[in-house]
Amino acid sequence: MSGHSKWSSIKHKKGAADAKRGKLFSKLSRAIIVAVKEGGPDPAANLALQNAIEKARSYSMPKDNVERAIAKGAGADAEASDFETVVYEGYGPEGVAVLVEALTDNRNRTASDVRHLFSKHGGNLGATGAVAWQFERRGVVLVAAEGMDEEALLLAAADAGADDVSLDGSSLVISSPPEALAGVRRAVEAAGFRVESAELAMIPKATVAIADESTARKVLGLVEGLEEADDVQDVYANFDIPETVLEAVAS
Repeated sequence: MSGHSKWSSIKHKKGAADAKRGKLFSKLSRAIIVAVKEGGPDPAANLALQNAIEKARSYSMPKDNVERAIAKGAGADAEASDFETVVYEGYGPEGVAVLVEALTDNRNRTASDVRHLFSKHGGNLGATGAVAWQFERRGVVLVAAEGMDEEALLLAAADAGADDVSLDGSSLVISSPPEALAGVRRAVEAAGFRVESAELAMIPKATVAIADESTARKVLGLVEGLEEADDVQDVYANFDIPETVLEAVAS
């Protein structure tokens, strides 16, 4: 699991996302609305919607909120048609590659906000293609490792299309092609395992090791600043920070 995935998992477990629940749900709803607008309201025929719903579930977004967002996207809603997906690429402290995915109705505003955040936290915004080649899109399902039968989990996940299960700290990480994500989650839950999170992610092909807490704080400051920006949906980075350091920063 990438360092950023570990960081997200630690924050998730500590309930850090709950402190900004309203803003998070607003972003998740926006992603669902746009996915419906672009590909229709049937998750079985719309992979982007399927994955947006999976992510919403991972953050305990109420079913009513999900259904309202789907209905909004399926109607003649101006909000959905105004938004477009934009990807920004750049570098953080120590040359960490950072990929930012946004949904925006104003490219100039969003680009300005993202550029400012990179500069503020010791990074710089790059050109299109600068770092995207360092990542690949994967489905990622996390299951708590304690007391788990790894072989049984592997069998259930593999039957649903997963191609890797690995232990990383306190989590078992199930990796799959993007189109298999929802099926893997359903199979894992049907086999009796509790899923901590399930979402599409851009996984780094190689990582940058960050061992000291001071640099880790700078890198994570950039990531969190970007994540909190109104138009930003997801942030991916290729840092590898030891879990003990991540825990220290999170506390």
